[in-house]
Amino acid sequence: MRRVLAILALLVLVAYLATGIAQVRPGERAVVRRFGRVVAQPSPGLWVGLPWGMDRVDRVPVNFVRRLNVGFQPEADDFAAVPTGQMLTGDQNVVNVQVAIDYSVADGDEVVNFVVNRDRIEPAVTRATESALHEWVAAHTVDEVLLTGKIALRGWLARQVQERIADYGLGVRVQAASVVYLAAPEDVRPDFEMVMIAQSRISTQMNEARQHAEQLQKAAEGEASAKRQSAEAYAEGRRRAAIAEADAFTGRLEQYRRLQAENADVLGAIWWSEMGRLLASMKNNGQVDILDDRLGADGLDITQFARPKKKKE
Repeated sequence: MRRVLAILALLVLVAYLATGIAQVRPGERAVVRRFGRVVAQPSPGLWVGLPWGMDRVDRVPVNFVRRLNVGFQPEADDFAAVPTGQMLTGDQNVVNVQVAIDYSVADGDEVVNFVVNRDRIEPAVTRATESALHEWVAAHTVDEVLLTGKIALRGWLARQVQERIADYGLGVRVQAASVVYLAAPEDVRPDFEMVMIAQSRISTQMNEARQHAEQLQKAAEGEASAKRQSAEAYAEGRRRAAIAEADAFTGRLEQYRRLQAENADVLGAIWWSEMGRLLASMKNNGQVDILDDRLGADGLDITQFARPKKKKE
């Protein structure tokens, strides 16, 4: 009998000592507290410490994202005098807001703060979120809240909540914020929906008008660009023609100067050469005629000339 009791006592002792062995899985961080004081933060693997009552091992999944809903709860607040999450806008209207805050354990030694303050985390995050929501809603009109709140609150709310809980040392980091529910109270919701529909139509028409204006502007810019390119091409052509004409004149001038050095009467020869070509061209066009064969003893009698006939076109 004593032997059996000894074996049982030994088994109980072994089982008790085994409570000091813990397996930390991948993706987890552990915090070991010995008589309430943090003594270790083992990484994934097998941890062997003192048995239960002396050591307490808290394993925390650091990659796990937790979600906390804050604000209006339609089912729970049906009979409440002032429903949770009902907020006053800047133009003295009431809206119901519910948001979801996603948070996870922060990096490094912050896991210790998470374990120590685990019971304080959600109340603190809830109060910080409600405070930020009231601030944002009060700074906007009801139309702005209902029309833009779901988008505008995403990034702004996550940053605000993280800033407000930073000094608490909770060991958590806010990952994201999203709007779960955003609407006017039930008794005035139809009127707000009609207003939102009208505003949506106005916004659609404004967008269409803006797009049409942009199309007209692009067409005008394209036409102006084409005309500008045409003008630049014409100006470039005129410039090249002027340069070519100036170069030709300069070449002829240099040629004349060389010839003049050899023959002083070269200018007269050039003049008569040009005049000969000009008079020949004018004769071919019927503008002048040679009168030498019509000279008489008394000189040139102009009465014997008939007016030149016009050429048939």
